[in-house]
Amino acid sequence: MSNLDSVKQVYQAFAEGDIPTVLGFLDQDSDWTEAEGFPYAGTYHGPQAVLHGVFMRLGTEWDGFAAIPDEYIDAGETVVALGKYSGTYIVTGKSFHANFAHVWKIKNGKAIRFVQYVDTLLVHRALQP
Repeated sequence: MSNLDSVKQVYQAFAEGDIPTVLGFLDQDSDWTEAEGFPYAGTYHGPQAVLHGVFMRLGTEWDGFAAIPDEYIDAGETVVALGKYSGTYIVTGKSFHANFAHVWKIKNGKAIRFVQYVDTLLVHRALQP
């Protein structure tokens, strides 16, 4: 399977709520970076840190959170996904839509780095009462 196909499979698994498949694509020494200004900003090291620092929070703090790619850029060991986030923040009941860019670095069939780029102001507005 190509790196591009693997990344596409990860987004499909995320859309289906199959978090074990998403985490299984991450190398044990991977770095996952959420954009500065995003509610979960920072770099998480390894799949378990991503599970607890990002995915569990997305699943409990948001209703219908989605990351839907609409374009991919295949550069071999680097794959870029461009798409849209959406969801409703449970505490405020406010929803948002924001464009994202995700940069995946892949080595030996596993993601060794993920970097998120997003307009965090659009996300932050949903958090405000």
